[in-house]
Amino acid sequence: MRLSLDKALAVGNELEVEAVVGTQHVVLTPRLAAQCGYSMESDPWGNTRIYSSLLGCYVDNKVCLSSIYYKSPDDQTFNVGLRLRMYGHTQSDVVTHDVMQTCSYTQWASREILCDRNYMEVSNHITTPDAKGQAQDVKDINAIPDASGAAHGIWKLTFYTPEPVSMVLSEAEQAGYGAMVTSTRLVMRSPYNTAETYSEKVGGVPMEVFRVSAYYQVPHGLNVVNLAAACPTGGVLFINDVISWHVPRRVTPLLDGNFEVLEMHMGINGKRLDGSQMATRGYTLSTTRHHIVIEIPVGSSDGHFKSHAPDYQYHITYIVEPMLEVLWRTTDTQDDTKYTVLFPITTPLMPQPPHFRENTVPEAWVFSVILGTFLHDVVLRNITFSTGVLTVEESNARGFTVQEYNHPNGTKSFSLSVPFNSDVVLKRNPDRLVTTYFLPLIFGFIILPEETPFAHPVELQASHQDVERPTITGTCDQNQFYIGVKYGYQGHNLKAMVGPRVLTAEMAEEYNFQGNGTHFTLILPYTAKDTAFELITSDSVRTRVDLLLLDPINDWVLSDLYLSCTFPFTTTTCYPNGTMTAMAVKVESVPNLSPSRLTLKDQSCKPAFSDDRSAYFSFSVDSCGTTRTFFDHYMLYENEIGLYYNRRVASTSPVDPEYRQTVSCYYMVNETQTVAFSSKPRRYEPTPAIGSGQLMVQMRLAQDSSYGLFYQAEDYPVVKYLRQPLYFEVALIASTDPNLALIVEKCWATLYDDRMSLPLWDIIVDGCENPDDSHVTIFHPVVRDARVLVPSHIKRFSIKMFTFTKEEAVLKDKGKEEQTLLIKGKSPLGLLC
Repeated sequence: MRLSLDKALAVGNELEVEAVVGTQHVVLTPRLAAQCGYSMESDPWGNTRIYSSLLGCYVDNKVCLSSIYYKSPDDQTFNVGLRLRMYGHTQSDVVTHDVMQTCSYTQWASREILCDRNYMEVSNHITTPDAKGQAQDVKDINAIPDASGAAHGIWKLTFYTPEPVSMVLSEAEQAGYGAMVTSTRLVMRSPYNTAETYSEKVGGVPMEVFRVSAYYQVPHGLNVVNLAAACPTGGVLFINDVISWHVPRRVTPLLDGNFEVLEMHMGINGKRLDGSQMATRGYTLSTTRHHIVIEIPVGSSDGHFKSHAPDYQYHITYIVEPMLEVLWRTTDTQDDTKYTVLFPITTPLMPQPPHFRENTVPEAWVFSVILGTFLHDVVLRNITFSTGVLTVEESNARGFTVQEYNHPNGTKSFSLSVPFNSDVVLKRNPDRLVTTYFLPLIFGFIILPEETPFAHPVELQASHQDVERPTITGTCDQNQFYIGVKYGYQGHNLKAMVGPRVLTAEMAEEYNFQGNGTHFTLILPYTAKDTAFELITSDSVRTRVDLLLLDPINDWVLSDLYLSCTFPFTTTTCYPNGTMTAMAVKVESVPNLSPSRLTLKDQSCKPAFSDDRSAYFSFSVDSCGTTRTFFDHYMLYENEIGLYYNRRVASTSPVDPEYRQTVSCYYMVNETQTVAFSSKPRRYEPTPAIGSGQLMVQMRLAQDSSYGLFYQAEDYPVVKYLRQPLYFEVALIASTDPNLALIVEKCWATLYDDRMSLPLWDIIVDGCENPDDSHVTIFHPVVRDARVLVPSHIKRFSIKMFTFTKEEAVLKDKGKEEQTLLIKGKSPLGLLC
């Protein structure tokens, strides 16, 4: 008998089966089920089938000659009773179903052999004895009476392994065997792999065999019946998604002579199929010379798939339970044998790596992925993100949409949606305008009911042109550049280049950096070191500042500004005494220009002082190759500042572009001016009077060559290293008279506070550098700016730090500077050195 239990009853529950006979209820343990002719099979979805042999221990068969049960006449009607207990999460949560089924079976063969999943059973027809007895439960060994004392019971069993092993009925039952006598049959049942069974290959197919001689009592003496069963345990091949099951055509442990096959049928799950049903399902039943062959396609609807995870990798198997029924007749005895085999088949593990389909649409700003397919026994337990592990419930609570989809073919898939702006999403910029978003995932699954874990990694990637670049604005006034920056998507994580240099903290302080979380500003003087002179005219200079904002990792230019402005700038000054001064600057078109190499037309007339960006010339109009041109009412004096090459030497050819800057002064030739005046007689003529007064002069030490900051009294003493430059400024203060010019005639350094003490060293002699000094004093030009109103009132020079020594011993750590100042009205700006 076969009982099918719907998954709606069994799924999620623990099933316990009891055999019911009369008022007796016996729990069918696995050992007792094999001994008494019961088996059970379930799939992952809870579908359960329970099989019972009609000759089982607890099947009501009315009249019996043995001491076991009363059986109905001729073994034709059987009552099967079962109680199903389904336990929930607790032992108190139990649902009970009673099943009573009456079965009729009349087509008994002389010998019937049943190979079930957990036991082998053989029953032989015997002559009906005229005796009666009471059938009893054989589950409890103590409840089975000693057959040796029964009037018509089984006395002894002899097993052949092949060596004979004898035991009485109680000993056989204690060893797990089942044996009984009905009104017409003697039944013997054995589990697989017992001490008294053995394995044998028949036609290349492994089979489990047991052979036994049963001695039983009859009214007139003792009878013996020889019984044998042989059940296949192999013979399965898997070829191209087809299961090929081979059963020996001649089962030699059961046959001695010739035989004839009368019937042959195929079934599934204990139910016979007809030819049309087999054709519809694609099943075949055929014979070869040595075998009966059943072929079943993998994936047939009569079987089911099961999930597995060896080494945490997803695999599946296909499980199906075909049935073979064969009826044969021996030629010599004309006895019939019905041979029935229920044979569960499980395919080898088949890798089934999950596939994912990415449905991400970057414009929607959401990652979307579908992962599958899986069998219904797979459950998504958690997902590992870059920030940690979340359960499905936690993922949905975070705003990530996790869904399960069930497909008509019994499989399932899972989907996940995650917004780009989630903290579990990683991102980087492969291009300055493009952001690539990454979502690394590990899906964690379990397989029911074993709760076997496995995982599958997935990495999603999407790119979007969504970069908001920083913006730069800039303006100018008469003296400075004003630059403003608005941050983009990277915030302040930028690298800023001002001119050729990276903006450092020191530069930011120098350029009045001000910033917050969204903006920053800079203020640069047009003479700043990081600006570039583009064009110079007689009264202006065009200066440019470059600002680049770069990605700090890839150095991509995210934004740039090239701001050029024209600033007032006096390049030439003409003095009434015939002196001309001129300023030349290094322009961008001559990048390798060294201002100190510039000269006037007379190449012996070099700069009075110079630095890396400018050169200052001072000369009289009748020198240095200055030309004079007369016009109606004025004279024009012209000279040219240039970079000249020695063209007489063939090996020296100009590398840089030529540099030419014309300087000129206009002087009136004849000028008549009418002055009105009136006079009155005076009593006496005024006499000349000599007056006296004071002019204030100060000398300061600057912190660097920009002469923007100076050391204060509290900063002294100032520590400097040998040969480190010292920048001095001497200024005439409290005077705005442009006709006054300051000349530093002499400057020297002493070891002691007394300015006339020895030793001393001359720094400036007659307004020029000391020709005996190996480290020549350098004069620096002074130009008009917000602080310097009259450049002729200021002189700037620098020297390198030195110390006094005597016989190679240092006399003191540093020198002290003293100066003698000579101030003359209407004097030239400086001396020609």
